[in-house]
Amino acid sequence: LRVPPAITTAAVASAPFALAVLRPRTRARDVGIFALQMWAFTVIHELPYDDPERLRARLRVRYPIRVDRALGGGRLPTRRLQQALASEDGVRSRDAFLSIVHWAWFLQPHAALLWVLLRDEQRFPRAARQMAAAFDIGCAVYMAVPTAPPWWAGENGYTGGPVRRIMVEVGEPMWGRAWEPLYKSLGGNPWAAMPSLHFATSGLSAILLSEMGTDAGVAGWAYALTLGFALVYLGEHYVVDLLAGAAIVALIRRGEPLVGPIAERISAAVQRLERLAAA
Repeated sequence: LRVPPAITTAAVASAPFALAVLRPRTRARDVGIFALQMWAFTVIHELPYDDPERLRARLRVRYPIRVDRALGGGRLPTRRLQQALASEDGVRSRDAFLSIVHWAWFLQPHAALLWVLLRDEQRFPRAARQMAAAFDIGCAVYMAVPTAPPWWAGENGYTGGPVRRIMVEVGEPMWGRAWEPLYKSLGGNPWAAMPSLHFATSGLSAILLSEMGTDAGVAGWAYALTLGFALVYLGEHYVVDLLAGAAIVALIRRGEPLVGPIAERISAAVQRLERLAAA
């Protein structure tokens, strides 16, 4: 439709507020607001890739390689792990397991929020607000500093040696003809690698689950740490991407006392509009 990106961004970003104004407060509305927030994130983070050539002119490839080589003692941690653990003869069971852990991320942060909602509804707004902030901050960085992941850098000769995208090697035979549409639907912007929102949101989920109880927290951290290893091994993220994701979580948690009052004022303004709409 050739809608200007600014108009698209404004339209999808307004959807959560519109639902809050038009419908009275219920548990279902809370879930709907967060679902619309995630829809907005999905649309906005893909927008820069609508014009790949223009985005390619701003693409950063080398800086995460330099940082990861320093962290890895002169070699990329991804290449170290793949050379030590991956088989040249095909995929192994660990490759399939770690790929499934990676794919599970598309549900995991939302499942964690659902757990919070069902176990203690009063905690849900704060938890959802923090999770939304993680996605939104990450999206802003994606747009400002488009960065290539290790697999793309390897395919294009930047890493000094091959970096396999093991997830694809697992996915193609596992999913068959369904793989291509699945891959295209979930990979709308391949240059949205820094920071790793996979690690940021799974780590934040672990913190939120820990606030709900020890067992939930242990499960959350077990998943987040396994995912972090998988992301580097599979060639999806650099270690520095994970560190940046962790920094976003720290920023959100430490900044909440400062941002919280602003969010409450915005919420109060929306509630006034809600009352006017219902009058």
